[in-house]
Amino acid sequence: MYIQRQITNELIKLVSQFPVVGIIGPRQVGKTTLAKQLMKHIKKDCIYLDLELPEDQSKLFEPQLYLEQHSEKCVILDEIQQIPGLFAILRGLIDKHRIPGRFIILGSAFPDLLKQSSETLAGRIFYKELTLFNLTEITENFEMTQHWFRGGFPEPFLTADEDFYRNWMKSFIQTYLERDLPLLGLSVTPILMRRFWAMLAHFHGGIWNASNFAKSLGLTIPTVNRYLEFLEAAFIINRLQPYFMNLKKRLVKSPKIYIRDTGILHFLTGITGFENLQGNVLIGNSWEGYVIEQIKPLLPSEIQMFYYRTHNGSESDLVLVRGNQLCGCIEIKYTGAPKLTKGFQIAINDLKTENNFIIVPNSETYPVSKNVIVTNLIEFLTRHIKFF
Repeated sequence: MYIQRQITNELIKLVSQFPVVGIIGPRQVGKTTLAKQLMKHIKKDCIYLDLELPEDQSKLFEPQLYLEQHSEKCVILDEIQQIPGLFAILRGLIDKHRIPGRFIILGSAFPDLLKQSSETLAGRIFYKELTLFNLTEITENFEMTQHWFRGGFPEPFLTADEDFYRNWMKSFIQTYLERDLPLLGLSVTPILMRRFWAMLAHFHGGIWNASNFAKSLGLTIPTVNRYLEFLEAAFIINRLQPYFMNLKKRLVKSPKIYIRDTGILHFLTGITGFENLQGNVLIGNSWEGYVIEQIKPLLPSEIQMFYYRTHNGSESDLVLVRGNQLCGCIEIKYTGAPKLTKGFQIAINDLKTENNFIIVPNSETYPVSKNVIVTNLIEFLTRHIKFF
C-alpha cells in the first residue's frame, strides 16, 4: 500500500526550479519510494542510481563522463554519501549546463555530507526533509492510536505481522548503532550508545541535564552533549528549545528532549502494546512528543517551535514564533476532561498570545476561555494550524 506523501507536490515544484533537490531523512523513512514516485511526475526522462549497489557505483567510475551523457535527464542519486566526491563534480556539470531538475540526491543527514553540499552546491540546491508518516497522511485509512503507538516509519506502521514489527524495530536500532552512527563519525561502542539511547527514551519529554547523563554513563558533559547532537543529526531525537527572548522572569533555559518516533520510544521502553501504554507513567510525555512531531512538518517554514517554563510554574508545551512575533501557545494533555490550568493561563498572560489551544486525543472543539480553544489533534492539524 502506497501512502501519498504531503511534500510530493512541493518537491515537483522544487525540481522545476532548482538544478539539485536534496531529500534527506532517516533510513527507512521512504525516500527511495518517494523518489520513484516523483519519476512519474517529472517532465523529463529520469535515471535512478542506488549508490549502495556495486553495479550502480561502477557506472560512476568516471562520473563526469557518465553524467555528461545524461545532461538532459534527471539523475536520481540515492545514498549519495557513499561517494562524497560527487558534490564537486555536480557543481561543475551544473555550471556548464544550468537547468532545473538535473539531479535529485537522497541521503541520511551526515554532518560532513551537508557541509560539503552547502559549500559546494550553494545557490544550486534546495534540501527538503521527508519526515515520518504524518497523521494527516494516514487518517482516512488508519486509527490515530495505531499511528501513535507504532510510530511513523512506513514498514512497521503498515505491517499486520506483530513479529515483523518487533523484529523491524530491533533491526533498525541495531543498524543505527552498529553502522549508521559510526558513519556519522561517532566513535562509541554500540553497547554504550544503546544505554544512552534507552536513557533518553525513559527521559522523553524531560528537560535536558547533561550532568546527570554524564554521571550515569561515566562520561564527560561535552561527550554526552556531542552524542545528543549526533542523534539529532540522525533524526532520532528532537531538541525543543526554551523561549526566553526579552523576558525578565527566572526561566528554564535548557532544551526538552523527545525521541522523534513514538514506535522507537515504546520499543526502547518495553511497552509492548497500546493497552500497556495506557497504564504506563510515560503516556503523558509520549502523547506530548507525538503531538509535537505531527505539528512540526505542517507549520510554515518561518515559524519556529519553543516551549516556555518559569521557575514559578508558568508553562506552555509549545510556543509558536514567527521572527519576533509570538503566534500562539499550545498545551498538550492526555485527558478526556481538559481544563485550563493556572500555569498555562499565566504563560498566556506572560506572552500575550491570542491564538491558544489545548490539544487532547478526543474532544469536540470549543472555547474554554476568551482566548483558549480545546480541540482534538486531527481537528487542529486539518483546521486550526492553517491560521498560524
